[in-house]
This record gives sequence, structure tokens and C-alpha cells, in this order.
Amino acid sequence: MSDQHSFETLAIHAGNTADPLTGAVVPPIYQVSTYKQDGVGGLRGGYEYSRSANPTRTALEENLAALEGGRRGLAFASGLAAEDCLLRTLLTPGDHVVIPNDAYGGTFRLFAKVASRWGVEFSVADTCDVSAVRAALTPRTKAIWVETPSNPLLGITDIAAVAGVARQAGVRLVVDNTFASPYLQQPLSLGADVVVHSTTKYMGGHSDVVGGALVVSDPGLAEELAYHQNAMGAVAGPFDAWLVLRGIKTLAVRMDRHDENATKAADLLTRHPKVTQVLYPGLPEHPGHEVAAKQMKAFGGMVSFRVAGGEEAAVEVCNRAKLFTLGESLGGVESLIEHPGRMTHASTAGSLLEVPADLVRLSVGIENADDLLADLTQALG
Repeated sequence: MSDQHSFETLAIHAGNTADPLTGAVVPPIYQVSTYKQDGVGGLRGGYEYSRSANPTRTALEENLAALEGGRRGLAFASGLAAEDCLLRTLLTPGDHVVIPNDAYGGTFRLFAKVASRWGVEFSVADTCDVSAVRAALTPRTKAIWVETPSNPLLGITDIAAVAGVARQAGVRLVVDNTFASPYLQQPLSLGADVVVHSTTKYMGGHSDVVGGALVVSDPGLAEELAYHQNAMGAVAGPFDAWLVLRGIKTLAVRMDRHDENATKAADLLTRHPKVTQVLYPGLPEHPGHEVAAKQMKAFGGMVSFRVAGGEEAAVEVCNRAKLFTLGESLGGVESLIEHPGRMTHASTAGSLLEVPADLVRLSVGIENADDLLADLTQALG
């Protein structure tokens, strides 16, 4: 499919070719491990074993590449599986990575507890400050890792500016695009080398699948990643790939509603006397608002806020919510609420990435906005 089509059209059609046998408009779930060969080495369509390739996964990978404007997409069993494959493809013992001072707890754990044992070093920097990123580089740096918007403080990094720093230093720029989704932001077009996704989140969109993805433009890097994906084996299963592919078809319309509802929630929170700070890039007072407006189509469905009364008050807000479900993860059609310090970011405790104890994070869903606002109001008390 031509990459000249609109995002909404690509989301529905890219990789989704009709089944040649039956004409089914939805790609089949090829729940299969191995494939009949027409003589030794005579593969049909290049398929021999589903760890190496599977037609359902191929459809998703083609779709991901089209949506991010990349050359190749790769689908994994989880977002962390995608990150692990990327790290082991890009790095060798003794290499160094600059990571954000506000990152997903699982990403930090991967660097601090897993990659570090393999001899990979990292430095923490405020990636919203380009000079801080530049200052964190060392002669052994091989990659700069960015989340924007970041998790959970909704920081905004100027992707194009940091891409300039990366190019000048001869290092790769990796952008975790999970919070924005490719509908709102396309990092490769801004100079990133690799885009990372937890497809569990907005791409899947229904809290019923776990998956991850990498998208790249460099054909050489694409081949290296594909080699490691096969060699390491943490691939997306066919049913999981099918679920993500189905979710992506409604990504654009869902993200429009997520953004609309999150904007209303942020506005309510800014006016509430028990809220001391609201973190949402759509607010004009957000320090990254202008950059976000430049590189994003809209501001997304994630809102974080800090509560007067400290940690216990924040926990109580989470416990009192009724329509907002108390749970980890994000990006589903249903609204979620959580306490990052005790939940998704517990692994950062005591580190430079430790999150404020009075912080509450919302994944604002696509329910009726008035119902969501009423629930927030009663939860705050």
C-alpha cells in the first residue's frame, strides 16, 4: 500500500491484504509452528518456522512500518522484549547509553538490573534539556534513549533537537513512542533511528493483549534487529499479532477521544483545590507545551497530577475512584488510575528516577467525559 495514503487509511489497510484463498478481508490467524516445504529449501512465501516468520505477524509488522513511516517493523512478545532485543543488537559490554530521568520503571529495571550485569553502563539525564543530553555523552556512548511524552511525569523531549545531538556524536537515537502512538507523533520523521512501542497500550487499545514493537528506517539496522529477533525468539504470537492489528484499525478515532477526554480531565484538575500540580502537555503552562504542539498532532490521553496531603492522600484518591479502574498499564478504552510510586515505578525507588510520592497517574479512556469528571471529583473528595 502506498505510504501516500492518510494515517486512518493506512491503519485499516496496510498489511491487511485479503486472504488469497477465501477472500477474507481480515488476515487469518496462522496458528501454526511449521510449514510444508516443496522440496528441501522450497519455502512457500519464505515461511519455514513461526519463530522466524508467521504470516499474521508479517501483516502486523508491515502495518507498523507504514504507520511510523519506517522501512521495517518488528513485533515482539512484549514491549520489554522489544527493548531487550534492541539493546543486545546495538550494544556490547562496555558501551554506554544515556537514559531519561523520567522513564518507565520496567525500562529502568532492564538497564539497572539486567543490562548492567552484561557490562552496559548508563547515565541519567533530563532529556527535556538538550544541553543535559549533550553533557551526558561519553566516548563510549552508543545510544540516547528518550520517552516523549515520558512516563509518568509527561515530560516532552524535542526529538529533532536531540536527533541533532545524536547525529553529531555518531550515536543512535531511540524514541519510546508508546504514550503518543504513531497517530500523534512519528519520531522517525524527526530524526530518530529507532521507534519503540509497547503495543499492549494504545496500539492494542483494549487491555487484552501484551506485545511490543520496533520500527526502523535503516535497512542495515533492520536486518540486524531481525536476526536478533529470530535468534532470541521473543516474538509476537499469531493471535497476539492479530489482536494488535485489529486494535490499530480504530487507533485514530480512539486517540481523538482519549485526547478530548484527557483535556477535560486536566482542566478540571487544574481548578481543584486538592491538586497541587497537573502534568499534561496540552496545558499552556506545561514547560514542554510548545515543543509538544510542534511535534505532536494532539497531546494524548495520559494525565498525571500531584495531591495535597502527600503519599497517603494520593493513595486514597486511587482507592476511592470507581469508574477509573485501579490498575497498572494504560492506553485501553477504559480509564485507569494508579499510584506510580507503589505500582508501575516501584523499581525506581531510591534512584535518580524515583517518582514523587504524591503523584497519581491517569490513563483517560473513551467513556463519557462527564462520567469521568464526576468520578474524579468524588475521588478527590
